[in-house]
Amino acid sequence: MQAYELDSPERLRNHLARERLLYQPQADGQGALRWQRLDDPAQPFVVPAEPPVFSAKAFFFAEREALFRYENGRFIALVPEARPQVLFGLAACDLTAVAYQDRFFAVDPHYQARRAATLLVGLDCAHSCRHGFCAMMDSGPEVRAQTADLILCPLAQRWLLLVASERGAEVLAGLALQPAPADWAQQRDAQALQVAVEQGEQEEIALGCAALNGETVDSQAWEALGLRCLGCSGCTSVCPTCSCFAPLQQPSAGGVVQERVWDSCLYQGFQQEASGHNPGATPGQRVQRFWYHKFGEDFRQRFGRDGCVGCGRCDAVCPGGIGVHQVMKRIGEP
Repeated sequence: MQAYELDSPERLRNHLARERLLYQPQADGQGALRWQRLDDPAQPFVVPAEPPVFSAKAFFFAEREALFRYENGRFIALVPEARPQVLFGLAACDLTAVAYQDRFFAVDPHYQARRAATLLVGLDCAHSCRHGFCAMMDSGPEVRAQTADLILCPLAQRWLLLVASERGAEVLAGLALQPAPADWAQQRDAQALQVAVEQGEQEEIALGCAALNGETVDSQAWEALGLRCLGCSGCTSVCPTCSCFAPLQQPSAGGVVQERVWDSCLYQGFQQEASGHNPGATPGQRVQRFWYHKFGEDFRQRFGRDGCVGCGRCDAVCPGGIGVHQVMKRIGEP
């Protein structure tokens, strides 16, 4: 990768925003960070201590969108007209999740239209977030080169800017930059190692994954966890890799519009079949299914990695206290 010294992330941000809509995590006025469009280019860039409440998946996989219209005997595709945009300051775990979704939606024209119009600017983590375990999940704390276009690395006394794709190199045209010092890679590696040390060994996650894939967790244990699930879909909404959706038809002049909306595998009727049979009839079955999608070996083989990227958002939002650390600890106990 090409590496440059950067005097300030604001200069890069303003350069990229000249021809693109720019979004970055910003305080929402209620004590939380959310992805918002940057309206004030003079606003200082602040490295977040915690990830935004929601990941970046809604930029590509919309919460609700029209797919096609059936009108007067014709199917009319409704592919969005995506405007060029920049997501500035994506954490390594969220970029890993975007790459995971890229595979899931590889042939989806709606997702791919937005994805093709988006420049991804990653941000290495200088410290561990409260619930994070990205080092264990091979999704951080440093941004993986194949997941971003540009990478910002905040070191102790300087900023590094790494070029991770051809598109990343192209968008830097006209921006005067100095080469990074020769030891930049060693400094970056040392910082990543320190963040991994802060996160610790995460033994409960490892034991829980082993029990889940070893099929040593009995149905009673899952049902006990299911009793704590309120079916609120908080975890599936904030999870950066969840991609469940439901079809919805709306009447329109001369026909219908086919939409898709975010759905959750933790809803009681999510798997219910037309016959009335429901493979996920009990809360425990639904909780079990969710965690198999995150750590199951079958999904790891299919997508090349686990469905969990170690962001810890489920820990932060679950009102029933069954986020990833709590669940893995319970099912991994001897």
